[in-house]
Amino acid sequence: METILQIPIRIIKEQELVIGPLAWVEASKVSGLTVDSSHSSVSLTGDAKDVINRLVAQYERIFGQASHAVCHEAVEDLIAKMPAEEVPSSLR
Repeated sequence: METILQIPIRIIKEQELVIGPLAWVEASKVSGLTVDSSHSSVSLTGDAKDVINRLVAQYERIFGQASHAVCHEAVEDLIAKMPAEEVPSSLR
């Protein structure tokens, strides 16, 4: 699976550890992100970086700055391997 596609699922699963099933509910509100009914995968439509930025913003809007840190930590190893221009701005 392409790295950029692994990022949203990692973020959601890490948020789920903190806030429970509400993480999936909030993710499903993000434009361009579709969560499957079993909560095991997601699909992206449009610019993947923009969708990921909206996902991070959704959690931050609801749960504050701490959730932003959770998002970043969840994908730190993935973004370390990506070219800087491919990393969504919310995760830099």
